[in-house]
Amino acid sequence: MTAAAEDEARDRARRLGLQSGLTVQEMGYDDDVDQALRAGIESVIGSELVDEDYDDVVDVVVMWWRDDDGDLADGLLDAIGPLTDHGVVWLMTPKPGRSGHIEAEDIADAAPTAGLQQTSTISAGSHWQGTRLVAPRAKR
Repeated sequence: MTAAAEDEARDRARRLGLQSGLTVQEMGYDDDVDQALRAGIESVIGSELVDEDYDDVVDVVVMWWRDDDGDLADGLLDAIGPLTDHGVVWLMTPKPGRSGHIEAEDIADAAPTAGLQQTSTISAGSHWQGTRLVAPRAKR
């Protein structure tokens, strides 16, 4: 990766609100994930992403999810299990027009079922968008 591409990847990771020292768990990894974003996240937090088998609490979950990955609410329930009290789930879904895209309404329906609320959506790369999900303030 070029220096400019590395800088751009770190900038995208920072837009996720990440900083050095956070523990970030990755769920739903497959060949289609945004490798540059992953590298940017690892650069910003100063360590590697932990996988789904990690058995301690995490600050952030980056969850790659596609339309054929199953029930989104169930996936989100799995994602919130290891989160700290003020943790964040970044749901990464293919952008509209891409294979595996998930409609915004489906995310809006699944999040409350898992005890989460949507706060923002960003472009996480050329193929992926990120939806920030948190526990409602009353539950924190």
